[in-house]
Amino acid sequence: MKIVWSQEALDQLAEVDDYISKDSPKRAAIFVDQLVAQAEGLPDNPGMGRMVPEIGNPGIRELIFKKYRIVYRLKSDCIEVLTVFEGHRLLRMEGMEF
Repeated sequence: MKIVWSQEALDQLAEVDDYISKDSPKRAAIFVDQLVAQAEGLPDNPGMGRMVPEIGNPGIRELIFKKYRIVYRLKSDCIEVLTVFEGHRLLRMEGMEF
């Protein structure tokens, strides 16, 4: 099964990188690589994330990595990473297709 990154998720990764880069570009690159690696491990165990509490749909799940939430959708042919954001925030649902 392959991983597909939504434009929203890619934009959020870029924002994380930009924010951390203000202090350390090297640390930012390492952290974003770690976030991506977490998601890239999903094909081995796609159900390992928990159901997103704000949605309550078993097909929309999330992984927690450090203080970030990686929200993904299980599809028949792929795993779609929908967004990545800081864990203390609630999932923004406007503009998202569930």
